[in-house]
Amino acid sequence: MARSNGMAKIQPAQKTIRFEVSGGSQYQYIDLSQCASIVNRRFYRQGLNWAVGGFTVVSGSGSGFIRVNRLPETWVLSNSWEKAMRAWRRQQDEVLEDGTQESVRARFNDFKVFMDKAHHAAGAASNLTPVGSAGIAYPVGEWEYSQVVIPNFGAPGVNYEPFMHLLGGDTGGIGGSKALIKAYANSRSVPQSPDPLVPGDILSTDNWLNALFDVGDNNQDVMANVVGKNDDLPYHQIAYPGEAGDETEFVASINLNNTQSQTQVSGNSFPCGLVQLETNGLDGTCFFIVHLVPGSHRGYLCENMTEM
Repeated sequence: MARSNGMAKIQPAQKTIRFEVSGGSQYQYIDLSQCASIVNRRFYRQGLNWAVGGFTVVSGSGSGFIRVNRLPETWVLSNSWEKAMRAWRRQQDEVLEDGTQESVRARFNDFKVFMDKAHHAAGAASNLTPVGSAGIAYPVGEWEYSQVVIPNFGAPGVNYEPFMHLLGGDTGGIGGSKALIKAYANSRSVPQSPDPLVPGDILSTDNWLNALFDVGDNNQDVMANVVGKNDDLPYHQIAYPGEAGDETEFVASINLNNTQSQTQVSGNSFPCGLVQLETNGLDGTCFFIVHLVPGSHRGYLCENMTEM
């Protein structure tokens, strides 16, 4: 209900979420939708682009650094996610299309993907989850990443059921994962390069219609500039950013120097609420605090990935 002053009511939600981070693994992952669900006892879908106001790191006496990375906020990533999400949803809807079995859909059925191959290899159980101010971990619930079923995979009657991740290439085998940007690139035609609209003989002296107005000596040179410069793509014709490997986007870096310290760095928006922490030489344990922004989406400032 709207307030009398015209402002929409912001639902109560915990804006500061704390984690314990140690140097056990180079890459560690936070799924903000999972964590918001845990601390608020309320379901948040993963398909959100989360606004993060900033991060605070509180260290005792550890050293090393923590680098914060996010998924690149590009149309390539947005379209790759949405195309896969709609295919996953359609596959499930077709199973239930007669309308008699819709009630059997899982209550918290949701499209969830891993960030990259390293995230998939570590698995959902490795996600960092919130701890309270006394360092006691919140109880966690179920958070399972989505799978699709690919029928007749390589041979008739053979089904393959991979997970999905956004950045990098595929991982095969049982329990493997399909890369969504790579799949999106493979599903699209490529732009023609160079520009096919330029006639091949436009600079020829046989092009007499052009020559009608050649009253000086520079028409051919000007025409060469018009049709010959920037007639090719300003990006790679085939490769898509995020398809080849770990191409996360850097957000911030925090250095620890063996002294008690509290360091604050700015935040950003995080597609799918996925945060990658890259640690190097971290020899102690520190508190990593995420400051979320209040807003109209169940207490937080975020938007649906379909609107990104």
